Amino acid sequence: MPELPIIELRRIEANIIKPIYEEMAAELGEEKARRILGEAIRKNAIEQGRTLAVAAGEPTGIAGFAKLLERWTANDALRIEVLDQDDERFDFNVVRCRYSEMYREMGLGDLGALLSCNRDGAFCEGYDSRLELTRPQTIMGGASHCNFRYRWRERDDE
Repeated sequence: MPELPIIELRRIEANIIKPIYEEMAAELGEEKARRILGEAIRKNAIEQGRTLAVAAGEPTGIAGFAKLLERWTANDALRIEVLDQDDERFDFNVVRCRYSEMYREMGLGDLGALLSCNRDGAFCEGYDSRLELTRPQTIMGGASHCNFRYRWRERDDE
């Protein structure tokens, strides 16, 4: 069975999460509901990173990680401009994010960063702890583009 593009998976998840979040916010308050939702999504992203690293069937690294990006960009979900890629770095900008557009259309614009952007760094934790992400700005946060900067760091203690 073909794998579902990530944008379609996120749409399905958001349709399920929206009424649950609204109930949590009504019962617990928005701050606590956001914290609970954010932590659950972070844990899920770590597990997804682990699962995809194993499923790839090859050693983890920048090249293998970059191949995974195809699932996130499928169906024109992200338009990216690759700036630099080698064994130690993978730098790109997202210049169009249909995830952000989708969440706004669903009435979830205020939760979009929690539902999607929140996953990116956590995914790295699960994929391989040597992969680090720096991303100071996002389209979801109002910037003109997202600037993803991945670094592969060998650890002295490993």
